Amino acid sequence: MTGIADDPFVAAVKPLVDALGGEMLPPEQAGADDVVLAWEGADVVAVRLPRLADSLDRILAALERTSGRPLAELDRKAKQEIVRVLEARGAFSVRHGVETVASALGVSRFTIYNYLNREKGA
Repeated sequence: MTGIADDPFVAAVKPLVDALGGEMLPPEQAGADDVVLAWEGADVVAVRLPRLADSLDRILAALERTSGRPLAELDRKAKQEIVRVLEARGAFSVRHGVETVASALGVSRFTIYNYLNREKGA
């Protein structure tokens, strides 16, 4: 990304691309599934988005960094809040999403379903 790294538009979108777990590359290297971003009529940067399953792992890692400790060590209320946040972000539409989250939280799939049902009933 040598030629575009200093571009102000690239600098502006970099935090968003990083948060999504994407990769920035020169537009001429874009593949069919990449998103090419243009500014003032010129292609500036291509963004390669991560696979959905990788995104869930990234979201869980970010939640763990935010909490300052492993998610499995959180109390029940904090775990329920994490499940609520993940549900809002579509984490459970990803294949094996419930299993992945249950493992990260140190609970069973049944517990995750209970948290989800509790949220829907509230």
